[in-house]
Amino acid sequence: MTTILGLSAFYHDSAAALVIDGQIVAAAQEERFSRIKHDASFPKRAIEHCLAIAELSSEDVDYVAFYEKPFLKFERILETHLDQAPLSLNSFLDAMPQWMRSKLFIARTIAKQIDGYDRKAIFPEHHESHSASAFFPSPFERAAILTVDGVGEWATTTLGVGENNRIQLTDEIRFPDSLGLLYSAFTAFCGFRVNGGEGKLMGLAPYGEPVYEDAILDQVVDVQADGSFRLNQDYFAYLNGTRMTSPKFSQLFGGPARTPEAPITDREQNLAASIQRVTEMILLSMAEHLHRKTGLKNLCLAGGVALNCVANGRLLRESSFENVWVQPAAGDSGAALGAALFVAHQLLDQPRMVQPDQPLSMFLGPSHSDDQITDIIYSGDAVVRRFENVDSLYQFVAEQLSQQKIVGWSQGRMEFGPRALGGRSILADPRSPTMKDRLNDRVKFREPFRPFAPVVLESKSNAHFHLDRPSPYMTLAAQVRDTASQESQCELPATTHVDGSARVQTVGQFDGGSLDGSGDPCLSGLLEKFESVTGCSVLVNTSFNVRGEPIVNDVMDAYQCFLKTDLDILVVGQFVLCKQEQLHLKAEVGRMAAMRSERDQKPRVSIWRRMFAAWQAITFPIRWLVSTLVLALVYFLLVTPIGALRRGWRNWNRKHAQIRNETSSSNWQARSPQDDPERYFKQF
Repeated sequence: MTTILGLSAFYHDSAAALVIDGQIVAAAQEERFSRIKHDASFPKRAIEHCLAIAELSSEDVDYVAFYEKPFLKFERILETHLDQAPLSLNSFLDAMPQWMRSKLFIARTIAKQIDGYDRKAIFPEHHESHSASAFFPSPFERAAILTVDGVGEWATTTLGVGENNRIQLTDEIRFPDSLGLLYSAFTAFCGFRVNGGEGKLMGLAPYGEPVYEDAILDQVVDVQADGSFRLNQDYFAYLNGTRMTSPKFSQLFGGPARTPEAPITDREQNLAASIQRVTEMILLSMAEHLHRKTGLKNLCLAGGVALNCVANGRLLRESSFENVWVQPAAGDSGAALGAALFVAHQLLDQPRMVQPDQPLSMFLGPSHSDDQITDIIYSGDAVVRRFENVDSLYQFVAEQLSQQKIVGWSQGRMEFGPRALGGRSILADPRSPTMKDRLNDRVKFREPFRPFAPVVLESKSNAHFHLDRPSPYMTLAAQVRDTASQESQCELPATTHVDGSARVQTVGQFDGGSLDGSGDPCLSGLLEKFESVTGCSVLVNTSFNVRGEPIVNDVMDAYQCFLKTDLDILVVGQFVLCKQEQLHLKAEVGRMAAMRSERDQKPRVSIWRRMFAAWQAITFPIRWLVSTLVLALVYFLLVTPIGALRRGWRNWNRKHAQIRNETSSSNWQARSPQDDPERYFKQF
């Protein structure tokens, strides 16, 4: 048995994944346990839960794979500071302490954090991890691979091919040209959080018109026929500071950026529509170039940009590829899984099992037992119903949903990735014209323009949506059919976006299910009951959380979310709580807060450790001042003159070079084959 632990950490959405003999056993994001959204810390708790699921200890791990090469990324960071000096001082002072403390010495961190692991760590490149996460779990023997994100080490976009248990990346676009950073710049300018708010920008786009599309293509980004592109850095500031855009960007788009929480105006709506249109156009051009280059009929997508389900829908409908498979955890959390799979298949040559008719299960996290449920719920004054079989539970919940009740649904193992797929979901009736506003305002506490996704029986999906294939991961957007053409004749206002589209999830036939958490939570049984009650085979499915918090993980998270929101029903395993039957909610909220505090309480430390921590707190200002002064001296005495010399040498070469390539019609750069296995044991 070969056990491989894949990790991603220290940027955003850190995660751990466990692969045994080439098979995915467990995966989870650290945020679900820490309750810090997009948590970037070392995924210690996620590791512990993955090993617990497999009933293994850290001594049983044969390989640990980290999702990128830290020294190679540091090279890019350092070269960027050199090129931008003396304008990059603030960024330098902010970044260097983090790199010196944790980001640079990953091998040492792994050895320190994972007790009992004493072997070398393995370091694929960032886009190799993304590509492996896209191809190896896919249903294809051969496929083209397109990975698009903000930036890894140097690559921001890569093209490649996967065949059997091998991937080969052939071309790349390098930093600072990045489609992910371009989209994030507009995200920040519209007042949303980078590495979290891009989905909001996509949801806002249908409310506007692409009136800025020509300005973006004329001034901001130069796009070639093969989908490669160059960004005009005059409009950006991410090279020399912590801001995404420059004053010139504000001048082009009619004034300063929107401040967070300020009212959204027509400008933000039109900016969202414009950059969404440009992003879709670039992705389509890339896909067509990749299809011409490979001649393959299947396409696999990964990287943060692959979470843009509207663009994915257009790729499926309009590109020359017959099939498109999107990694459900397309961002950096999924790269932890890709790193482990890369080691298993690419380096260890373990065979790959392709199952075209069986979609990859993303229910890879921990489940909750009956004992855990009763310990939390029955320890207070809650009124609880217990159902002994699946059929009666689904019948009761379907009837409650048909009465416009909103249900918190926590079943089986937790999903891996950013989308709730039926394990930790909030469910509601999509036929209600007021349900969208109720969910946004009183349950999710989020912006009113945010749409909700429908989950539908796979056999009925084409009756409701222009979708001719399964979509089990909510990675594709499709147009909602006119009710005149629907078999069920039911309208879906709660899940139909303003442009008539929906981010669809399909589920297969009900197989009987269970209530013990041993299998995947199957929504199809509930959908069948809901259809028998209402004639509609669709439900609203949104993540079980509120704005600013991660999706719930355990019983305590689900119960507390139920208590503090306007959820009407909570279903955890075979246990059901109805809000109107709870007479002591106020006391329960306080009790749950106390239980959470007790659960999250750190172990007691010795008095010597307390004294050392107090000494560190007292001396912190002095140490911060000294380290800042030292870094500033290094910056001005070393980084700035070296940067000036580099720029001068580069300008001289450009001026005197006999062969110029600035007029090239493509920004793709060929990648040399990486055939030396030993390179993966190096962080550079």
